[in-house]
Amino acid sequence: MRTTVQASLITTFRCNARCNMCNIWQSPTRPDEEIDAECYKRLPDGLRINITGGEATLRKDIDQIFEILYPKSALLELSTNGYNTDAIVSLARKYPNILIRVSVEGLPRINDSKRGLKDGFDHALHTMLELKKTQCRNIGFSVVISPDNYSDLVALYELCVALDVELGTSAVHNSWYFHKHDNQVVSEDALREHDRFVKALLTSKRRRLKARLKDYGRAYFNRSIHRRLRGDKAGYRPACGAGTDFFFVDPWGNVSPCNGSEQEWVMGNIKEQTIEQIMASDQAREAMERVRQCDRNCAFIVTERHDMVRRPWVPIWWIVKNKWRIWRGKDIAWE
Repeated sequence: MRTTVQASLITTFRCNARCNMCNIWQSPTRPDEEIDAECYKRLPDGLRINITGGEATLRKDIDQIFEILYPKSALLELSTNGYNTDAIVSLARKYPNILIRVSVEGLPRINDSKRGLKDGFDHALHTMLELKKTQCRNIGFSVVISPDNYSDLVALYELCVALDVELGTSAVHNSWYFHKHDNQVVSEDALREHDRFVKALLTSKRRRLKARLKDYGRAYFNRSIHRRLRGDKAGYRPACGAGTDFFFVDPWGNVSPCNGSEQEWVMGNIKEQTIEQIMASDQAREAMERVRQCDRNCAFIVTERHDMVRRPWVPIWWIVKNKWRIWRGKDIAWE
């Protein structure tokens, strides 16, 4: 378990949003079939844990889940659409050292259109403003970059700077988890706006040094998103850490190496086995062979994060080089 540092717990497939890039809401789980909170006690201590869904705050036992995992985890994260403000703020007050990312897809018009959630942006913004009143400091928005929300990227980043909150990014994918196989990835228009967004990150105007350094790091991660958006051939990404640096647990307790494959590669179930037993199983070895042969070239932050820690000189050089290029009026060198 020394190299498996992040567990993403898909606590439910129920969702109150109707996102056009994710069809989880069309295949909801029933509350009575979702894994019991007690089963999460089987997870080893010291993991970075992301609580996600669907919409995780739809679970009535969400507080119990946090009560179990808060003392066990190195960092406990909640990914949410921000609609259930009271539940989210209650968790932040009770567990102030958690990380919270509220998902939005742009400013109000684009966000509510893509998410199919009436007044979704208003709820997300209200939640963020209420979170700022708590002792929870690791808060921010997250956005899934796709060819139909690129026009709001810079404005959304500027809003986060004004609010002094984080902005996490990811790229649209197709997989078993999203129940999608027709998301478009490549877009010339998106590339131009994404270039502006990354330049804004590299010239961060945030007041705190730590916040500026985080922006520079996110700029480097967005290098992979940019090359994915322009359709570069595989080979520019770090080696995938699925199954070794991170794993997923679905609402039934099935453990799989990642959420980006076309089908779920089940390695075992935590209702029946410990994680250590699962990782040593024949099913896990078969799944890891599939990971080694996978050519989907996903752009996931968790893979980049581990590579940046292992080879810090690579992102540092890329950041310094491109800050220098921007200062001289040149374009970003993406390679």
